[in-house]
Amino acid sequence: MALVLGSGGARGYAHIGVIEELEARGFEIISIAGCSMGALIAGIYASGKLPEYREWVCNLDYLDVLKLVDVTWSPMGAMRANKVMSKLESLVGDALIEDLPIPVTTVATDLVRQREVWFQNGPLLRAIRASIAVPGVITPVHVGDQVLVDGGLLNPLPMMPILAAHEADFVVAVNVTAHSPQPVTLEELLPREEANDTRTDLERDRDANIGGWMDEVRATTRRLWDELGGGSGEVSDVDETVDLRGRREWGKLDMILESFDITQAALAKYKIAGYPPDVLIEIPKTVCSTYEFHRAKDLIRLGRHLAGQALDRRMPSIASDATQ
Repeated sequence: MALVLGSGGARGYAHIGVIEELEARGFEIISIAGCSMGALIAGIYASGKLPEYREWVCNLDYLDVLKLVDVTWSPMGAMRANKVMSKLESLVGDALIEDLPIPVTTVATDLVRQREVWFQNGPLLRAIRASIAVPGVITPVHVGDQVLVDGGLLNPLPMMPILAAHEADFVVAVNVTAHSPQPVTLEELLPREEANDTRTDLERDRDANIGGWMDEVRATTRRLWDELGGGSGEVSDVDETVDLRGRREWGKLDMILESFDITQAALAKYKIAGYPPDVLIEIPKTVCSTYEFHRAKDLIRLGRHLAGQALDRRMPSIASDATQ
């Protein structure tokens, strides 16, 4: 089978659960394509390092995620993503896409030529970095005269690279920007026993205190700004200005990410209509925000749960054959 993993920020953690469910049912993934977070998961999986990556992300809390944000205040993007890429480098090293045991395609967008760019060879980390460069949020990658940003700008669910290969018996696609008639939460979609037991007491306390979390965000933003030379760290009128600027910057990021999310959701719908996969697994985009990267455990569980439902519902014969 071939697997297509869509873009969608933190919701892309659900891809890990989908892969786990497919493997548990005995499916063999012979080709994989991904965009943005889907490209990251695709590359890590093909390199054989998904268990290590899973363990890392499942242990990230709010502050761990914030510490990974390397702010630049650059006009090309608010973040560099160097810290995340350093972690990925520790996992996959200098792997080349053409040397991976599973064929991988990652998709980016060239702003200069206004077209898709498929990475099917060359450094894996460069391909991932280009595909996750959300315009205005993460700085772009320059390759020759190309200015490469997130593939979700044009193709959030890259079906064509898989269909063009004509190698797989069937195709499974995972859309993590799916529209739902009514907003639905992650907890509502998880099986009741899992939804009730996944969070620790500390996590429940923090989830109930959103104001406290926003205080952490503002404080961390202020510290990052201080490290960049924007403030002295002392409480003063200047510090208040930095605090206000921090809130404005996070507000801008919210606006950019939400707008980008809406665009990706619409494009993914068209891709599915034009190139329908054999099995479609849909993760509603309302289950969490694009940047809630501290919710990996629950999102992975959700991906596995919805993958099981989709396989049983859409292709029961294949699902039952694989489990025998």
